[in-house]
This record gives sequence, structure tokens and C-alpha cells, in this order.
Amino acid sequence: MPNPAPDAVPVADVHGSTGARRDASAGAADVTDILPATAGVPYPNRTATSRSGSHAKVTGDDSSMPYGMPGKPLARGPFLWGLTAALGVLTAWGLAQALVSSRSVIVLIVVSAFLAVGLNPVVEALQRRGMNRRWAISIVFLGVIAMFALFGLAIVPPVSQETSDFVSAVPGYVEALLSNPTIKQLDADYQLLANVQAYITSGGLGATVAGGILGAGAVVLDAFFSGFTLLVLTLYFLGSLPVIKEYMLLLVPASRRPRTRAIGDEILTGIGGYVAGNVLISVIAGGLSWLFLTIAGAKYALALALVVAVTDLIPLVGATVGAVLVTAVGFLQSGTLGVACIIFFVIYQQVENYVIYPRVMSRSVDVAPAVSVIAALFGGALLGAVGALLAIPVAAAVALIVREVVLPRQARL
Repeated sequence: MPNPAPDAVPVADVHGSTGARRDASAGAADVTDILPATAGVPYPNRTATSRSGSHAKVTGDDSSMPYGMPGKPLARGPFLWGLTAALGVLTAWGLAQALVSSRSVIVLIVVSAFLAVGLNPVVEALQRRGMNRRWAISIVFLGVIAMFALFGLAIVPPVSQETSDFVSAVPGYVEALLSNPTIKQLDADYQLLANVQAYITSGGLGATVAGGILGAGAVVLDAFFSGFTLLVLTLYFLGSLPVIKEYMLLLVPASRRPRTRAIGDEILTGIGGYVAGNVLISVIAGGLSWLFLTIAGAKYALALALVVAVTDLIPLVGATVGAVLVTAVGFLQSGTLGVACIIFFVIYQQVENYVIYPRVMSRSVDVAPAVSVIAALFGGALLGAVGALLAIPVAAAVALIVREVVLPRQARL
């Protein structure tokens, strides 16, 4: 079979035949149609694609190009690189703004997951006694709701009673002020009563009070919905915690899943132990405070003891804050009760710091005291009381990962 002409290029037939030939002049005409501005100007080492799908290789001399060689594609140019970088920066900035805007939601999710992990050991303990997980979760959740209800029943009546007593005593306070010689002299010099009366009748006081009431109502309503959302999310996380654990393990390579599972279980056990230990310490603090305040004859002893128990959940400063609040209320009732509160809380905090806390937390988290303080400071600066509460178990988890993963790898290098 004779060889084809050198200027002929093999072209695939539309019906799939492989023996058809097409003259290179037809391909050159197609190239001329595609690139009319450079018609007749050959491009060295270029391959042009015709409308029929054929490929024609065009060659020629560089000096025959009046506008010079074509430059690099725009995809590799500095303009497109800068545009891509700018879009990346804008995307990162938008994501950061979205995270800041949804900070409250993220905090609710993190706290609910933390509470679910902390309550999971109690659920598993009930399961080991032969109870179904669904019933165990129901019992634990009802206990949490009962605790919130007890706190509300202990706090709301004293606050309502004190508010009612204050409103009833306002006329007497006003009359005592008006009969005071100093107030009379100031009123004669600066017309205080006339200015107060003008302020009240002008509507400024009503607007201020209404704004304050609406603001307080909005805060209470937001706190109620946040608490309800927290309970619901905790329930969902607690019910689906085993499924979440297995799903997260699927993201790990199969060869590393056993070790990852062991480390993850150790972290979750530490977090659960920390939550249980912290709650136990708070219960001890609240119970002893209630016993002391009842013996001392303080009003609203149960409400004050619950304040101590709740604030004691916050690491480092929580116990001090609760002691200061209860001592201030004690001084409002009587000086003797205030001094007794100071003595009691100073002694109890020493016992808690050096006896109760080490014994309870020694089996749950293994974190150096300096690391605990630093972690609590950073957590409090980032997320306030919630961050301080989460900081110590997070520090324990990081310490475990460093001890079991990073240090052995460094030792093998």
C-alpha cells in the first residue's frame, strides 16, 4: 500500500472509520476561520483543532509573526493570582464574621455537648444495672430538670418578696427624706422637690421605667429560651452520643481507629469525671452552706445555699464570688451574721481547696495546678464563665494527646 502524501493528516470519519484522509489545506482553512487575525501566520509547535475535530500541526519561522510570540496563558498571570488571593481573603473574613455573629449559638452547642458528655457516665452506670439506655437518659434528664426547678422555686419567692417589701416601703422612705433637715435645706437652696416633680410629670421617668422593664423582660425571656434550648440540645447529644462517636471514628484511617478509640474514650471519661466531680463539690458546698445558714438563723437560707452551689461550679473564683454575695446579704440582715459568714467561708474554702477538691478530682483529670490556672484564665478571657468551666477538661484532653501521641512520635525521631 502506498504511503500517504506528507501533507495529509489522518482524520477520524464521522461513522468511526479509521482509513479516511483529509488534506492539510482543509485544516489550515479551519484554523483561518478560528483565528482570523492570524490567518496565514504559522505558529511553531502548535496544534490547532478544526471544527470537524481534526488536529493540524502548524510550523513556521518565528520571524514571520508580526506581533511576536504569544504570551503565557492568563491563568498563570499575576492578575488572576491576585484576584484569587483577594477572593480567598474575603471568604476567610466572611467566615470569621459568621462565626462572631453565631457565637451565642456555638456556645450553646459546646456547653450542651459538654453537659451530655458529663452526664453520660451516669447513664452508662444505669445501663450496667440492666436499664435500657432510653430509660436511663429519661431518668437522668428528669433529675436535671428537677434541679433547675428547685433552683427556681428557691430563688424566685425571696426575690418577689423582697421586691414587694421594697415597693411597700417606698412611701415611708420618701416621707423620711422629706422630714430630714438636710434635705429641707437643699430643697430650699436648689428646689430639688420641684425639679423631681417636673421630671415625673414630664414623662421622662415613665419612659425610663418602661424601658428598664422592657429590657429586663427581654433579658429574662432570652435566658428562658437559652435554657430551654440548652436542655433540648443536651438531650439530643446524650441520646446520640454513641452514634456520634462511631461516626467520628469513620473519619480516621482504619489502621489508627483502635488507638483513636482508646484515646477518645479516655478523654470522654476524663470530661465525665470532671463534670461529676465538680457537681459533687458544688453539692457539698451548697449543703454545708445551707446547714450553717439555717443554724445561724439567716433568711432565705436555701436560696443563698443554692447561690453558693451554682457559683462554686466556676473554677478558681466561683467559690469566692458565692461567699462574697452570701456574706453581703448576711451583713444586710445583721452584723453578727455577716462576721459569722466570713469566718465560715474562710474555713470552708481552705478545707475545699486542700482536702475535698484533690480527693474528688484526682481520679478524673490529671492536670498540673499551674496548667489549670493558666487554662482557666484563658478560657475565662475567651468565653467568660463558660470558658473557665470548660478550660480544665480541655487542658486535660490536650495533655493526654501530647503525652500519648506527640511525645512518642518525637522519641522515635
